[in-house]
Amino acid sequence: MKSLWKKILRMARRVVLWGEYHIPAGLRSVAGLLLVGGGFVGFLPVLGFWMIPAGLALIALDIPPLRHRVLAWCERGDDDSAAQ
Repeated sequence: MKSLWKKILRMARRVVLWGEYHIPAGLRSVAGLLLVGGGFVGFLPVLGFWMIPAGLALIALDIPPLRHRVLAWCERGDDDSAAQ
């Protein structure tokens, strides 16, 4: 279970860092909402449950008080603290 959580966080971190540099500010929230919506049907073969935390983190990038926390989490890269 711990390794699954680490994989989910690693994928979410990659999506957030990619979205930070490639998606404009207003569209990040829309992309985040789409990811969260797709994550709720994560049992389907193409979609996955990793989309929920990735979408929430993309939405948080557009909220100034949360932006610094999300970017610090991505830069830190410690999966163990979140899994405990």
